[in-house]
Amino acid sequence: MIEKSQRYSARVLGITYPLTFVILTWFFFRFYAPLLVWNNLPETARNLIAHERAIRIYILSALFYGVGLLVLLTALYLILRPIGRGLALFAAFCRLAYAFLWFVQLLDLFAALRVMASANHFSALEPDCLPALAGLQLASGWDAYYIGLGLYGLGTIIFSCLWLKSRYIPRALAAWGILSSVFVAFCAFAYLTFPDFGKIVSVNWYEMPIGLFELVTSLWVLVRGLRPVA
Repeated sequence: MIEKSQRYSARVLGITYPLTFVILTWFFFRFYAPLLVWNNLPETARNLIAHERAIRIYILSALFYGVGLLVLLTALYLILRPIGRGLALFAAFCRLAYAFLWFVQLLDLFAALRVMASANHFSALEPDCLPALAGLQLASGWDAYYIGLGLYGLGTIIFSCLWLKSRYIPRALAAWGILSSVFVAFCAFAYLTFPDFGKIVSVNWYEMPIGLFELVTSLWVLVRGLRPVA
């Protein structure tokens, strides 16, 4: 029997994920991505301070996305708790750790801006020192993000297994969730261990399969509801 809290959480999931996904994607490619210079963190830092207003607008959208992460993990836990309470709780904690590290990444982005804006206070330093320091701050934030991404993949593996057991979504979709979660977790931890892994599998591909899975799943439960698939 489907509980009332599960039905309500399914509607929240179906609305929250597409909304946060679209907002973050648009703001990222509109305000942040054009400023990134891959493999050149000091140059990226210079671009950030040169377009500070754009970066602050992006950070605002990223904060909204972070709040959405907390809403989503709560909704997933409430939907899948009757299927496996302990597993759902562990998966929710993994996703909570990802949300925490997402906010850590944003704090590091703020710190990089602060370093670049403090040139008057570090006049004794060489001109190239501040971009280098800001670049290190950015690198720290990205490391935190990829640690969180690995935990995100681990949590979604468990949630996908519970989706498969519940049969609230098609089994093929749940299996896709498991495979895409394994892929993103493997890529995240491989990139942290071997930075050159990003040359083998581009970081742009890490989150695409799992993002599509969660988007399709959220729309499925929004339109169809939590009726077990025969």
